[in-house]
Amino acid sequence: MTDDQLKLARRYLAQAKRVVIFTGAGISAESGVPTFRGSDATWKGMPAAVASSLGLLEQDLTTAWEWFDYRRTLLKAVSPNAAHVAVAQAESCFAEFLVVTQNVDGLHQKAGSKHIIELHGNIWRGRGLRTGKRYDLPETPLPTLPPRGDADEPIRPDVVLFGEMLPAGAFEEAELAAMRCDACLVIGTSGVVYPAALIPLAARDAGAAVIEVNPEATDLTPHVTLSLRGRAGDIVPQLFEA
Repeated sequence: MTDDQLKLARRYLAQAKRVVIFTGAGISAESGVPTFRGSDATWKGMPAAVASSLGLLEQDLTTAWEWFDYRRTLLKAVSPNAAHVAVAQAESCFAEFLVVTQNVDGLHQKAGSKHIIELHGNIWRGRGLRTGKRYDLPETPLPTLPPRGDADEPIRPDVVLFGEMLPAGAFEEAELAAMRCDACLVIGTSGVVYPAALIPLAARDAGAAVIEVNPEATDLTPHVTLSLRGRAGDIVPQLFEA
């Protein structure tokens, strides 16, 4: 990232009234959150993609919960990094400000962000299998697996599994915000997970400045206004310094 690029990115943000922050696994990886990506990502000999699948949940809810409670235990000691904090602090500086995240770790909330759309859910919540009622599940490890809700209702993780659709209305609300924003800051996402990757493209097509922050080029790089190479924890605080 050059000084001229940083100045230009700051100018786009300074002129914006409506901002969308779009985040992916990269921003949380800087906090030490495992991504469990790639063919070698396994748990108890099972590919991580299978452990996170709708098929496993339907076949064996207890084993599905063992996997997710293992992940929750890894996340227990993880803290937001400088990028999460800078995003949270910037929220009050704009007329409209929305964080749209693909992450399920809850680190944006921990950092203090208030307006968030979680496209893929939240690992610290559960959802009743019969009623769909959401339950906060901050404790880890959980005392019983699977956890139970009201009237002994079995609870599943409130995350989007492989083979599932996004939560009703979540993508549509995020896309509408992207189409209305003046600037979209894309942090730590590869741009290969759909339909989530359409969010920054919707902002671009509506005329917004789309600023990417990533250590390397991504599928989104050819389509953004400006691409800043480097770590989110280093770059994002600089973008909002003024």
